[in-house]
Amino acid sequence: MILLFTDFGLSGPYTGQMKAVLAQQAPTVPVIDLFADAPAFDPQLSAYLLAAYAPAFPAGSVFLCVVDPGVGTDRRPVMVEADGRWFVGPDNGLFALIARRATSLKAWTIDWIPDRLSASFHGRDLFAPVAADLATGRPVQRSRLTLAAIDRPDWPDELARIVYVDVYGNAMTGMRASTLPAAAMLTAAGTRIARARTFGAVGPGEPLWYENSNGLAEIAVNRGRADQALGLKVGDAVTVGS
Repeated sequence: MILLFTDFGLSGPYTGQMKAVLAQQAPTVPVIDLFADAPAFDPQLSAYLLAAYAPAFPAGSVFLCVVDPGVGTDRRPVMVEADGRWFVGPDNGLFALIARRATSLKAWTIDWIPDRLSASFHGRDLFAPVAADLATGRPVQRSRLTLAAIDRPDWPDELARIVYVDVYGNAMTGMRASTLPAAAMLTAAGTRIARARTFGAVGPGEPLWYENSNGLAEIAVNRGRADQALGLKVGDAVTVGS
């Protein structure tokens, strides 16, 4: 399957244009909208979100990732094979955590240049055709890269910030819950929050943090919206204490 991970939403033409390319060039491959609302213009926040969700998909899956504020500049287009999964997109740190956590990794610069390459939409013109090639087994013109070339060594292994707010107002952090002490208290927007296993472990309207279904530490309010009740937004800092 091909999984779309983008920051430009489902409204407007952009997702549809990318899917049209995939339908033409990989017509038998399912296309899944994984995230259409990744943190806008922010490859760092998006990298922690992508790294949490990608391992749930089987080897051979192709992730078409477009969080690309540097589109049209000299940033490289890259493709990464990490633990059997493929990732296609800009070399701006988006795949840094994927690469760092992989047990098996290869990376390349995409050397192929399409006849039509706009300065503002490489998702349609470059990355979608390459994703289609990978999903159908066609070769891609490429040059080998090292892990050091795509890593961001100044980015921490766990990011103590809000990286995503879902439709219910739950706020995901860039920290894996397994790396935090069981009794850790999280503080976000001035509120100290204790850990619970699930929403029903606290009363209605009470905050909690828990390990979400993809392993991230997530802040919620039982039967409420954590973003509104606690004043949280994407990018906010979170501190860990006891």
